[in-house]
Amino acid sequence: MQITFLGTGTSQGVPVIACDCRVCKSADPRDKRLRSSISIETGGQRLIVDCGPDFRQQMLRADIRSIDAILVTHGHKDHLGGLDDIRAFNYINRRPAEIYASPKVQRIIKMEFSYAFEKEPYPGVPEINLHTVFNKPFAVNGQKVIPIKARHFNNNFVFGYRINDFTYLTDAMEISEPEMKKIRGSKVLVLNALRKQKHYSHFNLEEALAIMKEINPEQGYLTHISHQMGTYEEVSRELPGNVKLSYDGLVITF
Repeated sequence: MQITFLGTGTSQGVPVIACDCRVCKSADPRDKRLRSSISIETGGQRLIVDCGPDFRQQMLRADIRSIDAILVTHGHKDHLGGLDDIRAFNYINRRPAEIYASPKVQRIIKMEFSYAFEKEPYPGVPEINLHTVFNKPFAVNGQKVIPIKARHFNNNFVFGYRINDFTYLTDAMEISEPEMKKIRGSKVLVLNALRKQKHYSHFNLEEALAIMKEINPEQGYLTHISHQMGTYEEVSRELPGNVKLSYDGLVITF
């Protein structure tokens, strides 16, 4: 299995528009973060998790020529806003894009990209096949995927995904014990950590590290990182040995 971090930033990315903080002004390329997304290559196919506004740039930067499916975590724009750009894959691969999402997220997709679902669509609109994700395992071309439901804010929930010994969960602020059981035993765990200060809808660094300690993966990576976290270099010195900050372009194989 090979994981490519296509983006590791928050909804605003890093640098943030018009911000002069030292993180946004950092010359370290590991402090430049597009909106969070990953590529998973396993079982002879490529799955993308989330399709944010930077999707086009991410596909070009990673030289990705074909995808088999997109797994969507939730319906916020920073995780869904680039869906129109799957048109290129429709053309090159000569097939619709297979999109896996909860019923709520599907309603958002149909509302925000309504032109793709008209009875007589305009030529060239995205071609999308929607697949419904509930909180139970499903398969993508024979590959088992386990959804992990976590609370984002109030009654808003996100889906993380576990494939084999790899688990990816972003935009979470609370994970119930039944969902934690699904994560246990993961060799590699990717978890959101927005900043060091407490946040109303995302894990902060302390909270994310507490979960990492409980799960104790062989390797943990933090993602969905804001400019308020600090620079990659300084924060890395504060982390336990089995946890690292992810960064755009990072590739891990296991």
